[in-house]
Amino acid sequence: MVTEEQVMDALRPVQDPEVHIGLVDLGLIYGVDIMEEGKKVSITMTLTSPMCPAAPELMTMVKVATEKLDGVDEATINMVWEPAWDPKTMASDDAKDMLGIW
Repeated sequence: MVTEEQVMDALRPVQDPEVHIGLVDLGLIYGVDIMEEGKKVSITMTLTSPMCPAAPELMTMVKVATEKLDGVDEATINMVWEPAWDPKTMASDDAKDMLGIW
């Protein structure tokens, strides 16, 4: 059965095309829910901005990366805007360095 850690690892290479930093490091993946013995995975995520022009592309990239995991038949992406993304509190230290935030 797939684990939350495996899903997050699969999503690490998925980058925001505008800032060229991974969605996981940016803190944009809010949650992973694994159902039906790992066959279905629901990802709760946000974007750096509600006006992000890459939203459809990013959602597809997250879905595809998750569905490539062994045993996962279906991934559902839930886009949320609350809590609002805050790079100062949600981004990893590496992402803060790349963004110049401290």
